Amino acid sequence: MYSLVHKIENAHEDSIWTCAWGVTKKGGTQMDTEDSRDSVRSKEEEMEYLVTGSVDDTVKVWEQQKGTLKFRHKLTGHSLGVVSVAVSSDGTKCASSSLDSSLRLWNIESGEKISSIDVGPIDIWTVVFSPDDKFIVSGSHAGKIHLYGTESGKQEQTLDTRGGKFTLSVAYSPDGKYIASGAIDGIINIFDVAYGKVLRTLEGHAMPIRSLSFSPDSQLLLTASDDGHMKLYDVKDAIVAGTMSGHASWVLGVAFASDNKRFASSSSDHTVKVWDLAQRQCLHTFVEHKDQVWAVKYHPGKNNTLASVSEDKSINLYEHPV
Repeated sequence: MYSLVHKIENAHEDSIWTCAWGVTKKGGTQMDTEDSRDSVRSKEEEMEYLVTGSVDDTVKVWEQQKGTLKFRHKLTGHSLGVVSVAVSSDGTKCASSSLDSSLRLWNIESGEKISSIDVGPIDIWTVVFSPDDKFIVSGSHAGKIHLYGTESGKQEQTLDTRGGKFTLSVAYSPDGKYIASGAIDGIINIFDVAYGKVLRTLEGHAMPIRSLSFSPDSQLLLTASDDGHMKLYDVKDAIVAGTMSGHASWVLGVAFASDNKRFASSSSDHTVKVWDLAQRQCLHTFVEHKDQVWAVKYHPGKNNTLASVSEDKSINLYEHPV
């Protein structure tokens, strides 16, 4: 069954524009009582989080427990809307970017700010961690891609899109070889990370690229555009491997499931769709939001669980057949 399993209304005080999952292992203790003797045994728990960012200037951390989300932290300090959040692969850190031109790094467990990274007077619309968590990657209004050291908090590398326009979306391939950027003019650039240069320039969309997602095997790049379409590009050969239509308006978010069999999309038509990768066909449409759905993300460890966030201030959790 395709189902909405949990919903939080008014999760923020304003529109929610971004979300990201995190999974981290946490050492703990548990008391056992046996024959009136107390023993303490160590237990390693897996903590699952959803992080959301809102136009209300805040980042919130929600802990997932038995299919529901429980509020854990509110991270404050941004002075204009939070437009992008990302979680490190080990689940311990969160990066957030805001229209106030700031980039912040947070400790998810404690909710404390680790650092504020000085990015200068630029608009940062998107952030993502490198697979090894050593860098936070962001795009800027000048079309350049900046890599900031997670430890140093300083800019360590810049990738140039050669006169590219405002960068709205960035994705890092799971194998660590490529960074893709999507611009407001519909152009997508794929960078070879080792050489720091543009490897491919992909055309096919004529309107802004709102979201990008590499397949888990790093062979495909999925794009979401204001033209209402999604495209799958073969990364190696830079050819279109599929075009998907079905949304009635802008496609705002796309995300692959970790099993490489499905992906999801969200749109300003208020819907979330689940797609079969092999058939390039829509399997189900969720209609539980009342306004445009800014982002959709699959749980990294559960191929049938995804979250979406919306202009309507709500967070939705869904499940579907594996």
